Amino acid sequence: MQDAQLEQLARETGLLLLEKGLSMTAAESCTGGWIAKLLTDIPGSSGWFERGFVTYSNASKTELLGVREDTLALFGAVSEQVALQMARGALSNSRADLSVAVTGIAGPDGGSAFKPVGTVWIAWVNGETLVAERCWFAGDREQVRRQTVAHSLGRLGAFCATK
Repeated sequence: MQDAQLEQLARETGLLLLEKGLSMTAAESCTGGWIAKLLTDIPGSSGWFERGFVTYSNASKTELLGVREDTLALFGAVSEQVALQMARGALSNSRADLSVAVTGIAGPDGGSAFKPVGTVWIAWVNGETLVAERCWFAGDREQVRRQTVAHSLGRLGAFCATK
C-alpha cells in the first residue's frame, strides 16, 4: 500500500470516528508509532485520537500497558495474549473509547519456524468487545510494517462502525 493510500485510510478512519463521536488510542510495537503518526498528520485529529503508546520493549509493554510478565514469558511478545493485553492496557490507560494494538516480527531477523518474519498479531478493543487476529505479511521490514498499519486501520474502521 502506497503512502497516499495509507493517508486516505487514516482520513477515512478519522471521519468515521468523528461521525460516531468516538475517540481511539493505539498501542504499537512493530510499527513504532506509525499508526499514531498517520492519524495525527490529519488536522483536527485531536478530536478523535486520544493518545498513542509505542511499547517496543517487553519492559515498556509491562510498565505502560500492564502486560503481564508471565504472559510475555509463556507466549512471547508476538502472541494473541500480549496483543489483547496491550489493547486493553491502552484503553484503560487512556480516555479513549476504543483501541488498536500491534505486535509482530517485521524482520529481517527475529523470526522462527513457529513465528516467521511477517507474523503480526493485531487486537482491537471496544468496551467489552475484544478481537485479535494473526496475520502473516510478506515482504521486507518496510512492507511488513506498512501492511500492518493498513490492516490495523482498515479493520478499525469496520470495528468502530458497529459501536
